[in-house]
Amino acid sequence: MADNARAKRLADLIREVVAQKLQRGIKDPRLGTHVTITDTRVTGDLREATVFYTVYGDDEERKEAAAGLESAKGILRSEVGRAAGVKFTPTLTFVADALPDTARTIEDLLDKARASDEKVREASAGAAYAGEADPYRKPGDDEADDTAEKDDAAE
Repeated sequence: MADNARAKRLADLIREVVAQKLQRGIKDPRLGTHVTITDTRVTGDLREATVFYTVYGDDEERKEAAAGLESAKGILRSEVGRAAGVKFTPTLTFVADALPDTARTIEDLLDKARASDEKVREASAGAAYAGEADPYRKPGDDEADDTAEKDDAAE
């Protein structure tokens, strides 16, 4: 079992090597400039690596990029092995990163919250307070309360 620091260093190296190889070495037209490597995670035994990627485009481009990455998996693993110099080169698994979809969902929720806040602001524009205008006690009110308490105690 390797330590976490070594797994992290190997994950960083894999991310860099795969990104550089996709940018310069792979001539597959399905892997254009719209594929971005976002993160890499390596298991504790350094046998398997998961490479997260995003594709900017529609669903068809995402499918093509996934197929292109699967076909280039062997070349990319060889390049990682050459750069890492480890006894066993980890197997690569490519997973589409859910980050853009999650960000889009959060943006939609924030838009709904802004619209709801605007409705509340419009509804409260002409509203008045339910009770007195100033519901807080003033220093002069304490003296009146003290005399009322003394009267109640005397009885």
